[in-house]
Amino acid sequence: MREIVLDTETTGFEPGEGDRIVEIGAVELYNHVPTGRTYHQYINPERAMPQEAFAVHGLGDDFLRDKPRFIEVGQAFLDFIGTDSILVIHNAAFDMKFLNAELGWAKMPLIPMERSLDTVAMARRKFPGSPASLDALCRRFNIDNSARTLHGALLDAEILAEVYLELIGGRQPGFGLNIAEAGTKNGEDGSDWRPRPRPVPLPSRITEEETAAHEAFVAKLGDAAIWNRVS
Repeated sequence: MREIVLDTETTGFEPGEGDRIVEIGAVELYNHVPTGRTYHQYINPERAMPQEAFAVHGLGDDFLRDKPRFIEVGQAFLDFIGTDSILVIHNAAFDMKFLNAELGWAKMPLIPMERSLDTVAMARRKFPGSPASLDALCRRFNIDNSARTLHGALLDAEILAEVYLELIGGRQPGFGLNIAEAGTKNGEDGSDWRPRPRPVPLPSRITEEETAAHEAFVAKLGDAAIWNRVS
């Protein structure tokens, strides 16, 4: 199962009032384990960055001026998230509203809301009455977010991936220890990865002397030995 943990940074709160996305960060999970594949893109919002947004993100007009417009990177983003991966988002309604506004302006396919999974709603169901902000959940789960001095989409997506795994019952459920290599085994998105036999079996570590000693021991047990009576 492929999931994408996703975060956006924007110039404000309402795309209908001219606010735009300035950054997208996303982390790929396969069977609830990070694969190491990420997507990160700064975006020129084609408008001035409000001072209050600059204070939150630290992204100013000079920095964003030479970055690509959404219409130039939207398809690469859609290619990364695929057509059926679940999008794990903190306050999903906000990010989905902006993503679909940008996709609509670029005349690209919209993302159905049912593809999103809202970790704010998950946290409120699991811990009713408790704060559900990303920082509060990091404190609850003892997740280090000390690098989060400013909001950054990729860093927030990486932190949210840890929070999400705790919300669903702990990190690396199912002991998927080798899933991190999934993205390089078969398909790039890791969705077709399956464990396969070694192309060349490992050589035996039993010496000829040990084999001979074992055969001699078995011979002393005679035909009544239990493994001689089980096919």
